Amino acid sequence: MAGVAAVSALSLAACSQGSGATTVKPKNQESASVQAASGDAPAPFDQPGVRVAIVQNSGQGDYFQQYLNGTKQQAAALGIDLSVYDAQGDNATQATQLDQAISSGVQGIIVRHGFPDTLCPGVNKAIDQGIKVVIYDVEIQKCAPDAVQTQQSDNKMASLVLDKMAEDIGTGKPVGYVNVAGIAPLDRRDVVWQEYLGENDWTQKFKTGKFTNSTATDTAPMVDSVLKSNPDVVAVYAPYDELTKATLSALKQNPSLQGKVKVYGADISTADIELMTNPDSPWVATGATDPNAIGAAVVRTLALHMAGELDGLNVEFPPILVTQDFLRSEGIKNMDDLRAAEPALNIADVSSADWIPNVTF
Repeated sequence: MAGVAAVSALSLAACSQGSGATTVKPKNQESASVQAASGDAPAPFDQPGVRVAIVQNSGQGDYFQQYLNGTKQQAAALGIDLSVYDAQGDNATQATQLDQAISSGVQGIIVRHGFPDTLCPGVNKAIDQGIKVVIYDVEIQKCAPDAVQTQQSDNKMASLVLDKMAEDIGTGKPVGYVNVAGIAPLDRRDVVWQEYLGENDWTQKFKTGKFTNSTATDTAPMVDSVLKSNPDVVAVYAPYDELTKATLSALKQNPSLQGKVKVYGADISTADIELMTNPDSPWVATGATDPNAIGAAVVRTLALHMAGELDGLNVEFPPILVTQDFLRSEGIKNMDDLRAAEPALNIADVSSADWIPNVTF
């Protein structure tokens, strides 16, 4: 897909810069359109040259690539000069890059994923210097109470999928779990998982998973090992699409489990849609938002914050349930097809104002 390819190229450029940033001058990508603003922009957006940085923990994987695509396009629509810092999964590097972003003279910063312990000193430093900061998917406000925190509604996302899993497999069944502790959205989904385990009398036969800059590749052998030791599981919950991909890869290494294990995941992309709709695919349901739309919405949230117009310090983005049956019955092949079939994925009205040219996917 053109948008993903462009973002991949951007990620490579960022890598070549070492710990520095890449200045982004985006082109139109991923079937986006821009709704023109009808109102006059307030300061600082009434003048050109507004500078913003995104400091991301990792840019690898379908979700993160789409998110950055949405970030780039909404920033371009607002006339923002955007710099991208990619720590490639290294927490210490992300903290260093946050300091670099602060020193670069930006007026706003988006911090995407990471850990409060390493990020809070930099976040508070930025706020103390008058830089507006918006966080995505980090539980930051206990140590940085003045930061704006944004996130998907992870409780809802997990509940939608686990309701479907309970409907499909019933109660009292052996199940597997592929997740990683310490990642804010995955921790929130874990809380819901623990509730459903008890309510449905499921027996968790294993928990495994690893969060790296190559999560799917690094986790697949771990899932393969536990599947071989626990061939009686009837379902696996893997609440991040790179973990879901790892589970699918591991199941391919265990042909005796073909047709016996259902997989329930999270997130959606064109690559995920292809995996879900493949013949004999075990991935039957996922909880999803459009990462492009969320990336754009977070930029709008920062813009409102910079303009002094943001109402509150917390913004959540609602998910939907996407099932394999739905994708197949509607002939959905890619994200454009899914957006057409599920208008709820378009959240252009979230964090919006008449002076903001909204990017719609």
